[in-house]
Order: sequence, then C-alpha cells, then structure tokens
Amino acid sequence: MKLATWNLNSITARLPHLQRWIADARPDVLALQELKCPAEKFPAQAIAELGYAAAVHGQKTYNGVALLVREGLPWREVVRGVPEFNDEQARLIVAEIDEPGSQTPLWVASAYFPNGQAVGSDKFAYKLAWIEALTSWIERERLTERPFVLMGDFNIAPAAEDTHPDWPQDGILASPPERAAFARLVSLGLVDAFRRFPQSPQSYSWWDYRQGAFRRNLGLRIDHILVSPPLLPRLRACTIDVEPRRWERPSDHAPVVLELAPASESGC
Repeated sequence: MKLATWNLNSITARLPHLQRWIADARPDVLALQELKCPAEKFPAQAIAELGYAAAVHGQKTYNGVALLVREGLPWREVVRGVPEFNDEQARLIVAEIDEPGSQTPLWVASAYFPNGQAVGSDKFAYKLAWIEALTSWIERERLTERPFVLMGDFNIAPAAEDTHPDWPQDGILASPPERAAFARLVSLGLVDAFRRFPQSPQSYSWWDYRQGAFRRNLGLRIDHILVSPPLLPRLRACTIDVEPRRWERPSDHAPVVLELAPASESGC
C-alpha cells in the first residue's frame, strides 16, 4: 500500500503536474491540499481517467482538501471538516478504506493546517484552536487504536532539524506554541513516519518561490504523515519526492510518500 500527500497550491494550475506525477508514482491513496477550487469545479473527470475516485472538500480561491483513492479500493467518506469546530474553511476530509487482507478499515485523513500568518496574530490563534480541535476529535474517537493515517500540510516544522539553519526558531511555522501543538497531537500515540527511517540532513518538503530558495535548499519540512501504532509493523519507507519541485511552474511543496506492507502480512 502506497500513500502520499501533496499540497498542490491550486489543482487548476497544477493539474498537468498531478497527472504526470500520478502516472509515475501510482499511489493507492493520495491526499491533496490547497485545491483552491470549489467542489463543483474539481476536475473529477480528469482524475477518473487516471484511475481514481475522489472525496473533495473544496472552497473557492483558498484552502480545499481531497483524497484520491485508486480504482478497486472500496472506500467511504466519513468526515468533512473538524467535528464540533465551527469553521467555514475547507481543511479536513477523512475516508475509511477497505484494504485487501484486512478486516479493519484504514482511516485516512487529508489535512491542511492553517498557516497562522504571524505569531500572536488572530490567524495564529485560529491555527492553535484548529489544531486543538483536531487533536481533541482524534482523542475522542480513539483513532490511534485503529489503523489511522493523518497526512497533509501541517504548516509546522516540528524541530530545528526540520528548518534550514537561517529560519528563526521563534518565527511562524517553527514557534514554541506551534511545536507544542504538534507535540500534543503526537502525544496521542501518533508517529511521524518520516522520522522512523534514516534521512539525509536538511530534508525539506517546502521552499519559498523567492530568493532561489529551492536551488539553495532553504526549505522547511512542514508536510507530514503521522500513523497510529497498529500500522507501525507495516512501515517500509517514507520519503520526500523533490523531483516535482524542479518542474516548470511547480507547487512550492513536494509530495511525501509512505509505503506500507500489505495488511495480510501483518494481520492488521
């Protein structure tokens, strides 16, 4: 089973990139963020031609998340938006997937965490409240006790090693309150799949468009895949695919890819 997450920064502008990447990577499930289009404008036909069904929580101009599920995998949408959190922004969608060889459905979430704009701002307070609401819901539903994958653009670099050396460690995306919110989420029992494997130093998933940031590798690791304990025996690899960031007019994010052993091999 291959799962991936990618902030496209507009599915309309980056549809050719998505088609190109899917044709090569062929994930079983792909979480998308920052669609920047309402559900009725989502390119469902083009996605179907790639061999995927889509669960979409879209929004005009900003935000928007989706889950693409490979044809042949039975699935059901179960959550749209963080439950019991009054929010007009399209930032979360969750589906339940029936894996071959497993009697327990796999829950998969595509999440687009708020950016926060600046430490101490109203948008920063909204960011922390949104994360707390998400954390509380995961805890109430006891999702860490079942096969569960939370992936997306978290807009948080959880440790100093996840930022280039010049990034301020008290600035947005890396501030102590944001890192504390990430730590609280992980403390439920979730595991950062990327850090379960040896990785190259300065491995990042986002680079600003300005100042030649990608060429100079002035990036941050803010796109994450968190997994619940029942999935740990199935982890095989977790990587960042930087190649799409090299393409013409790319997203400023790169896909993160998780490989799981078949459920039949672990009894999960």
